[in-house]
Amino acid sequence: MAVADRVRVRLAPSPTGTLHIGTARTAVFNWLYARHLGGSFLLRIEDTDRERSRPEYTANILEGLRWLGLDWDGAPIIQSERIEAHRAAIAQLLASGHAYRCYASEPEIAEMRERQQAANRAPRYDNRHRDLSPEQEQSFIAEGRQAVIRFRIDDDDVITWQDLVRGEMRWAGSDLGGDMVIARRAPADQIGDPLYNLVVVVDDAAMAISHVIRGEDHIANTAKQLLLYEALGHTPPVFAHTPLILNQEGKKLSKRDGVTSISDFQAMGYCAEALVNYMTLLGWSPPEGMGERFSLEQAAAVFGFERVNRAGARFDWDKLNWLNAQVLHGLGAEPLRQLLLPLWAARGWGSAGATADPDWQRQLCELLAPSLTLLADGVEQATPLFTRPDPDAAALAQLASDGARPAVAALLALLPEGCEELSVEQAQALLAQAASQAGVKKGVLMKSLRAALLGSLQGPDLVTTWRLLHRSGEDRPRLQSSSTMP
Repeated sequence: MAVADRVRVRLAPSPTGTLHIGTARTAVFNWLYARHLGGSFLLRIEDTDRERSRPEYTANILEGLRWLGLDWDGAPIIQSERIEAHRAAIAQLLASGHAYRCYASEPEIAEMRERQQAANRAPRYDNRHRDLSPEQEQSFIAEGRQAVIRFRIDDDDVITWQDLVRGEMRWAGSDLGGDMVIARRAPADQIGDPLYNLVVVVDDAAMAISHVIRGEDHIANTAKQLLLYEALGHTPPVFAHTPLILNQEGKKLSKRDGVTSISDFQAMGYCAEALVNYMTLLGWSPPEGMGERFSLEQAAAVFGFERVNRAGARFDWDKLNWLNAQVLHGLGAEPLRQLLLPLWAARGWGSAGATADPDWQRQLCELLAPSLTLLADGVEQATPLFTRPDPDAAALAQLASDGARPAVAALLALLPEGCEELSVEQAQALLAQAASQAGVKKGVLMKSLRAALLGSLQGPDLVTTWRLLHRSGEDRPRLQSSSTMP
């Protein structure tokens, strides 16, 4: 069988929240592995948590994956639509004796946990209803008790597998917490809602998944699921457990650390290309000579689990910002303009007058690009070009300093009327001439000009900014007002 026929991986997010960066990084590794080997990357929406699953979260997950460029093969599988297949598998396990109905009540389970805690023992189910007689079972039914369905896990079971990241893995059945619940409570003649470990096995088998690539927090689940594969007569997939994403304190990245949703990163002004590049580096080391800046396609060409680390990957904002800046700096004026247009439009900018001219906007993007880290910077730094800013304290102090107003007034007197374009050489010559006529150093005029035009002593290249403002008709009013300040 060809490699492309064998390799089938999946992402199985739960729509109980927005697309988390940990889930997205799992998607990246699955996508890279599938594309590297010419296989299939499938998507399954695990929406069996009826209380917390929301359609808007499903939409957010799909939109986030598309934005990142992680295309999937075929239509997404909706897990809740397969509940009858899950119940059929549970019925099979009941018939084969691998599963049984447990009538222990919630208060009884709570009492058992309290005793274990008091004895300083790890919590586990004591399998009390594993071997009920028919008479005992009928007695519980007569009491009106409902039953969960549990899967038998013997303490002397030994579960082993060869993990693509961690090598040989070995788990004892005694460490898995007793017999596992695979269906929620229901009357004795029914099968309640199937639970995670059971439905994952059934669905992965039905989808012919060859490799399950997921976070290391699923390792204990893998041991349980391998027992289910065996009991159901399915061949298990190959497993790869990737390292967790950690915060700067070395703990699992969570909502308490701030931004963790892909849509939040997008709203902050990160580019998909930079974010997906960075997520690839969270746990995977590129080959020597490749560097840290690459596309998804370049990573897919060389991706393999031999270069995935076992240790957790610490999230580094500085590296992400550097990558994002590299992407923005290399975009070119028109692609950058397309990304910034919606942000400008949200402020009511660039829809009328000279600032609506695409050529003017492209020149603005060329001006801004070298100093951008986030797309949001393209809004902040463009503000003085679209609106007349209020001067900050440093700008006001500069405009009130000796020689500032005479220098600006001299420049105003030299500006030719009706000039639609000033070359860099023309602008530099005018600045030198105005400073000479005002009897000040050119630096005094430059700082005063920046304060008048931008309302700040900081900002992008002054001459280019001046030329853009001149084309928009904004430079003369700003210089006029600054030269007549009391």
